[in-house]
Amino acid sequence: MPPPDTPLARDHAAMDDIALARCVQAGDRDAFRHIMRRCNQRLFRVARGVVHDDAEAEDVVQAAYVHAYEKIATFRGDASLATWLTRVVLNEAHGRLRQRRPTVDIETMDMTSRDDARVIPFPGRGPGDDPATAAALAQVRHLLEHAIDALPEPFRLVYVMREIEECTVEETAASLGLRPETVKTRLHRARRQLRASLQDTLAATVTGAFPFLGARCDRMTDAVMQRLP
Repeated sequence: MPPPDTPLARDHAAMDDIALARCVQAGDRDAFRHIMRRCNQRLFRVARGVVHDDAEAEDVVQAAYVHAYEKIATFRGDASLATWLTRVVLNEAHGRLRQRRPTVDIETMDMTSRDDARVIPFPGRGPGDDPATAAALAQVRHLLEHAIDALPEPFRLVYVMREIEECTVEETAASLGLRPETVKTRLHRARRQLRASLQDTLAATVTGAFPFLGARCDRMTDAVMQRLP
């Protein structure tokens, strides 16, 4: 049995951000592993929101983690570890894109609609054992991911943080270096653009809704035939 103060005896899940950072500073690699498991999904989503590619997003997050590990002594707890790491990821991602594309002036983007209703919620719950439900959710998720990818980056990052990661306005603002009012405005515009995009996509496929073909059609036809006199 290891002594109580050894890394193997520490309950990392019960530690706050400051305690975890201090463990890492003291050479506890398992503490950093716990931080990564806690933050991986958010950081991947944020990175992908910038670079638009799964493989490169993973590279970005990995490089950001290495940088964060080396600079963990600079973490003071003014923001959460997730927020601090999000900034590191954004710096890494934007560094890769700096020479790739021009920036876009937010004020030039469409501001016509004032409707702030929510778009279709991002699928979060598992489909269980129903293959049809799983296929439907996968299709909806694909449509949403494609529409989100098409958003301008400033809107896309806010949408990912607020709607997919369910961060608060304040946490999103701190992570992205924005004012809370800017977060609200960009989320409003992201929702509006997503609604327009999804409406166009769904309008082209609406005639295929509620299919009743193949085995389902045969089964009902056979059932009716058996009931005929």
